[in-house]
Amino acid sequence: MIVESAIMSVQPGREEEFLAALEQAKKVLAEAQGWQDIRVHRGIERPSTFLIVITWATLEDHTEGFRGSALFDRWRALIGPFFAEPPQVEHWTPV
Repeated sequence: MIVESAIMSVQPGREEEFLAALEQAKKVLAEAQGWQDIRVHRGIERPSTFLIVITWATLEDHTEGFRGSALFDRWRALIGPFFAEPPQVEHWTPV
């Protein structure tokens, strides 16, 4: 299992639209091989910033399978228009 963290800065004033689009994007994500879970956190000090935490079976399920698929294109088309800047994505492994 690996964890993907993505910090997403959303255009101020569009946070609720982003959250609505993210609900649709979650359905797309759920179709991906190796996807396990998603959790969404909103910034307190920066309410236009969201921490998305996604659990995958393997790193390759995310980096090769999902990101190389039409599902990623659908995911990005739903939430990408709300980004104020590109997301900061990192991967983590349990210790």
